[in-house]
Amino acid sequence: MDALQTLAAQWVDEHPEFHEVLSDPAWALKQTYPVEAGHANPFLHLSMHLSISEQCSIDQPKGIQSAVAQLAERKNSIHEAQHAVMECLGAMLWESQRSGLPPDGAAYVEAIKRLSSHD
Repeated sequence: MDALQTLAAQWVDEHPEFHEVLSDPAWALKQTYPVEAGHANPFLHLSMHLSISEQCSIDQPKGIQSAVAQLAERKNSIHEAQHAVMECLGAMLWESQRSGLPPDGAAYVEAIKRLSSHD
């Protein structure tokens, strides 16, 4: 496997709730995963893990690497930290779409830092 496939496999391993769905790729790809059904879209979820991992590996937006590391330390889990970061990432993308402006990376990193400072 290449580096991205290895990273993806590690995140899949962290999500046993997706193993059954992902065991039949043809079926899984035909599903729509509506939010109303109460089930996470495994492809979206895992893609967000990969995106956050990549952002941290290149520290883009600037400061995300340390912000996520601080959050992971606070939560005692990089996995749980990334789940919290997903909320910030989703909010940044939603705001960008709503406003028609580019994503605000600085605000995204600040949102993550705020999570690190909450008790």
